[in-house]
Amino acid sequence: MTKTLRALMGATALVALAGVASAETTITVATVNNGDMVRMQGLMDDFNAKHPDIKVEWVTLEENVLRQNVTTDIATGGGQYDVITIGTYEVPIWGKQGWLESLNDLPAEYDVDDLLPAIRGGLTVDGNLFAAPFYGESSMVMYRKDLMEAAGMTMPDAPTWADIEAAAKAMTNRDADINGICLRGKAGWGENMAFLTAMSNSFGARWFDEAWVPQFDQPEWKATLDFYLNLMNNYGPAGASNNGFNENLTLFNQGKCGMWIDATVAASFVTGKDSTVADKVGFALAPDNGLGKRGNWLWAWSLAVPASSDAKAEAKIFIDWATNKDYLALVASKEGWANVPPGTRTSLYSNEEYAKVPFAKMTIDSINSADPTAPTVKPVPYVGVQFVAIPEFQGLGTTVGEIFSAALAGSKTADEALAEAQAVVTDEMKAAGYIQ
Repeated sequence: MTKTLRALMGATALVALAGVASAETTITVATVNNGDMVRMQGLMDDFNAKHPDIKVEWVTLEENVLRQNVTTDIATGGGQYDVITIGTYEVPIWGKQGWLESLNDLPAEYDVDDLLPAIRGGLTVDGNLFAAPFYGESSMVMYRKDLMEAAGMTMPDAPTWADIEAAAKAMTNRDADINGICLRGKAGWGENMAFLTAMSNSFGARWFDEAWVPQFDQPEWKATLDFYLNLMNNYGPAGASNNGFNENLTLFNQGKCGMWIDATVAASFVTGKDSTVADKVGFALAPDNGLGKRGNWLWAWSLAVPASSDAKAEAKIFIDWATNKDYLALVASKEGWANVPPGTRTSLYSNEEYAKVPFAKMTIDSINSADPTAPTVKPVPYVGVQFVAIPEFQGLGTTVGEIFSAALAGSKTADEALAEAQAVVTDEMKAAGYIQ
């Protein structure tokens, strides 16, 4: 079926949403190369059996590349994708721009009210659900219980950054190729800056004050960056400025990290069949500094339909399949409850079988401890824990991420990096009209 013909058959497409399609339609799904999305592609026999008239083509990309491609396509109305994988940052901005289709017409069986309130709220604009969460996450500490025990230490359930530093020092063993800690260093607003922005909240830092003046020249950001660089330079892996989520996951699973602070969704992978340390992993809340904020974020990788798609009804059928309760049960039946996409539905956390999963409680506790409406110690004019929910942040975050990644690589000092970040962000905020 041609795209032109599909565009003329809106009525037929609406019928298709109810499960009746008249001819084969191809939809293109753009997604990130994270483990849960890769697993979904391996379960497509179930979708194909239920919807033989919908053919799914996949475009699977590394996180930074996905964001760039999807942003370009949706901003220009390119229509390249029918389903896009986007995050809590993009949804409210793009929804307000009219770039996304409302999902309020998903079937009643989808049970929107079962979505976790914090996750659903971040995907809703003016009463319209603009994306369905595939998995939700915060961040937490994943650590080697055996290495902690060998060092004569115990990880608290709610550690401080001082606890983390002491543990990293104790577990580092260069002769055995074990790094005390692995953290994101790869540049990107959703890579190193997701970690560093969340971390900075616990140090009392913020991106902007209440008048939108950048704050990288303040002592709280210096304390954040100095501490991060000290941890990574003394106890982190070589080449850390190139490491993002997937690279650190590989290192941890190979037994080369004593500790990793990252997305709660990683828990199923570090305890899964590909991990050489699966039976040795413990979990704790992201650290704090006693200021009332933990260094954890709030995020959901979600599926949305671009307004430029001409297969909207079929796209919604796919999103319903990929994010409903039946999909969770499907994954559990094939891969076990530990591998079910986490952090999206209340019913999952009241499920007796899922409650047996060792990281289930720490995941939901971490999600519930993040507050995007009050992310920092001091007042701020923005919403977002590990990002600032303004259109300019995608560019700003990536630029600052490149600056801080360069500091980690040793090509500039912390002071030079902070001064450069302050200057760049100030210039951009002036150009955008936020400050004079």
